[in-house]
Amino acid sequence: MLNRAAFLTLLLLACMFGANHVAARLAFNHGLDVATAVAVRSLVTAGVVAALVLLQGVPRALDARQHRYLLLISTLVAIQSLSLYAAVARLPVALALLAFNTYPLWTAGFAWLFYRRRPERAVLIAMPVLLFGLALALDVFGAASGLGAAGQWSRIGAGVAFALTAAAVFGAALVLTQHEVAAVDGRVRTAITMALVGLLALVGVGLQGGFHLPQAAAGWWGLALLTFFYGTAFTIMFTLLPKLGVVGSSPIMNVEPVAALLLAWALLDQVIAPVQVAGALIVVGAVMALGLRKK
Repeated sequence: MLNRAAFLTLLLLACMFGANHVAARLAFNHGLDVATAVAVRSLVTAGVVAALVLLQGVPRALDARQHRYLLLISTLVAIQSLSLYAAVARLPVALALLAFNTYPLWTAGFAWLFYRRRPERAVLIAMPVLLFGLALALDVFGAASGLGAAGQWSRIGAGVAFALTAAAVFGAALVLTQHEVAAVDGRVRTAITMALVGLLALVGVGLQGGFHLPQAAAGWWGLALLTFFYGTAFTIMFTLLPKLGVVGSSPIMNVEPVAALLLAWALLDQVIAPVQVAGALIVVGAVMALGLRKK
């Protein structure tokens, strides 16, 4: 059982990660582009975590195999970051995060594909429940929006595709991390991964002709806040949580879409229909149930 401090810390982290995406949408609404956001966020986070690694004297030695897999994992995380922010720029924030929350299904699939680990019975049971909740949340038939299926998908299709791409590559990254680089300290993994993600995002910035920065004060606030929330959450995850005896993958972290839903409603006037809220709760509940199951 989690103690109160651990529970509140995990809840705070979920809210901070949700706030990061709400702040990103605010910045995107005022001229910031996805590659610039990922580059700034990742490089600042890499710098903070790298400083912690140096100050705390964390062992940093890696073998050749770990080097190769960290490069591959970093590439996947870069794709995930770009895709998820692209989804946030196109969908209500909570819906983008809910579609991304299908990553446990992708994780199970890639574990079977790469390492022949058969999906657990609980995952197979949760799969249709999660997909049903996601269908409700996304209003796939356009009933809540009144647009019909064709109209609804013309509006949300690109955003959903980006969110599911983010979920798929994140699932692959999790499987490879667990099987190939689990022995590397989490702080070292994060510093290296975030640095490489930031550099890959800078390549994207160059390909699009340079940085696309916010055009209004609200956009700059959004960029500053998304960087602050993301970097601070990661720093807490790798410094405070281990002292509390928990890890950042706790099921409580999956309340992030709910936190984002409330923040986006309060700050961005993003409202979804009651049936979509019900679908969101089903998705979050299914993912939390998977995380809480006895192994």
